Amino acid sequence: MFLFVLAQAVAAVVAPATAPPVDSGAQAPAPAAIQAPAQAGVVSYAPDFFTDVHPNTALDMINRLPSFALDSGSGVRGYEGAAGNVLIDGRRPAVKSEGIGSILQRILATHVARIDVIRGGAPGIDMQGKTVIANVITKQQNGARGIFHYADQHDSDGRSFRTLRVEGSGQVGQRTWEGGLTVSGFIDDGYGDGPRTIANGDGTSRLLGHIHAQAWGTQEIATGATEAPLAGGSLRINARLFGQAYDSAELDTTQFPDTHTEHDHQDDNKAQSEIGARYNHPLGGRTSIEIVALRQDQRERYADAFNNPTDAQIFKQATDTSETILRGVVKFQQTSTLFWEAGAEGAYNALDNHLRFTDNGALQQIPAADVMVDEKRGEAFGKAVWRPFSTVTIEGAVREEGSQIESSGDVTLSKTLYYTKPRILVTWSPSADTQLRFRYEREVGQLDFGSFVASSSLTTGTIAAGNPNLVPSQDWASEIALEQHFLGSGGITLTARHLQITDVIDRAPISVPGGQTFDSPANIGDGTEDDFLVNITLPLDKIGLKGAQIRGDYTRRLSQVTDPTTRTPRPISGEHPNDWDFHFSQPIGRVIYGVDVGGGWQQRYYRFNQIEIDKLQTYVTPYWEFKPNPKLSIRFELDNATARPFKHVYENWDGLRSLSTVSTVEQRTYKPGRIFYVRLRKTFGN
Repeated sequence: MFLFVLAQAVAAVVAPATAPPVDSGAQAPAPAAIQAPAQAGVVSYAPDFFTDVHPNTALDMINRLPSFALDSGSGVRGYEGAAGNVLIDGRRPAVKSEGIGSILQRILATHVARIDVIRGGAPGIDMQGKTVIANVITKQQNGARGIFHYADQHDSDGRSFRTLRVEGSGQVGQRTWEGGLTVSGFIDDGYGDGPRTIANGDGTSRLLGHIHAQAWGTQEIATGATEAPLAGGSLRINARLFGQAYDSAELDTTQFPDTHTEHDHQDDNKAQSEIGARYNHPLGGRTSIEIVALRQDQRERYADAFNNPTDAQIFKQATDTSETILRGVVKFQQTSTLFWEAGAEGAYNALDNHLRFTDNGALQQIPAADVMVDEKRGEAFGKAVWRPFSTVTIEGAVREEGSQIESSGDVTLSKTLYYTKPRILVTWSPSADTQLRFRYEREVGQLDFGSFVASSSLTTGTIAAGNPNLVPSQDWASEIALEQHFLGSGGITLTARHLQITDVIDRAPISVPGGQTFDSPANIGDGTEDDFLVNITLPLDKIGLKGAQIRGDYTRRLSQVTDPTTRTPRPISGEHPNDWDFHFSQPIGRVIYGVDVGGGWQQRYYRFNQIEIDKLQTYVTPYWEFKPNPKLSIRFELDNATARPFKHVYENWDGLRSLSTVSTVEQRTYKPGRIFYVRLRKTFGN
């Protein structure tokens, strides 16, 4: 059970914008709070803007927006913090387990009246805590429409899988409906063949071998939703069922110092269900209320079996989680330039985890192996958006969060946490093409239930303990962003961000009776992080490539925290110092060709007796798509065209890293094959 407190609204929402719909006649008048504001900071893109690429779905259109990067949201608990950066008709879908990208794939491009991009906030628009939001405005049309998608996937090692997705939506009178079914197989492209070596601390060879590894899985997904008027408002109900079976197998063959084999096999089966409801109701001419209820359950069964000539290890884990959310928001429009909202969110989360680890038949003790966790969390919030001048928008918000966490089983504890989270966002738009944004906010992370329980990687001999006695990391974030549009469809955004962090969650040693020590998640103190981001969209018409476009993102991260083992400064575990991607596309008639490039990255995990370094090289996907008519497309693509390797390096110590030197260095390199796709997509209706 949980308590939900619905805060009373303070006062009111800014007068909504009244830009006329792009497609009058096809689109019913939108509620004032979700019409596109005719003001700086809000740009509307009509369907004509996307004509040259012949989009099939709303996702195709979103991916073409200048200087906009899709954020599908996160899987954190709660509703507020899991939001993506796209709204549908001014509202966020009442769903968490499905990313906004999947929802956008169900909306036909012909069903989109326009897309509004709101930068820096606007009266009457819920920015979901983001600085940039895209709002997809759909047409109100009776009738049915749908998408049939088929994909054939072939790996260079001979494996093949197929995907079938059928989705439909429509409107009958004032009731809308949608549903879909997906059945698919997939290849995990993080596995492949490659060398394995272990060297002693002095550089001499200790082991030479070869890896042969494969991983694959299947998924079944069913979705459904309906929305209709109810008691003067509108009620939307949605549901989703998800099932996944995942297998991986690895055979390591050793040639030196002797000849032997090691085998590891993992099974990971998940079943997830979600049902949600959202009710919107006007309360007079200037006030409205929104209530969201959501329930999510997941059952996961994981097994890892490892054996070599002298050892046999079995790790089994059963995890059940659930989440129940109730949220209410009241919005009030005080004047045309001042908007207020207030509300509250309550959530109840539960985790039930049991695991068993045996080594040569002997049961091994691991901290937090059997843990039951209950979390009751509530949050009350208030927000105001004020536009004192036509070029300036100020958003101020404050959130008060409280939670109670109790665990039983191997770890018995109870604690109560409270946090106040203020936020200020100031946006200045001196012209239609230029905007400057400044944000200052206290951010509070959310505890990952996965950190509460033990985990394993038997191929590398790593067993990590769980730790329910964590508190969320917190930071004060200072951010400034400059966005400049040019050449009609071009744009660049430069962002600098500084985080002053407390209670950093990282890795630290934990001991059990008998003297054995394990790596574990832990709060290790204060830290800092500086991020520098560039997002660019560059049209190439000026150099003769009509309709061609380059899109790219680059992020540079610099973080620092004190290592709990060595007591010296180092980066935060698991962070990528650099991330980047590059995309080129050009439409020529009914053909679109291009290449998507995912930049290589590197990350490090600092354990008490090991530093794990993961390196992934650049991932290249060229494609060619033919659209013989507006409702049919055939796409060919070659994923991992460069057959990039995935390398894991483990620097190992015999004890604490602070007390000895490196004893061994293990390198495991996986070289996945290329994957060839043929995709067929057919749309029906309008």
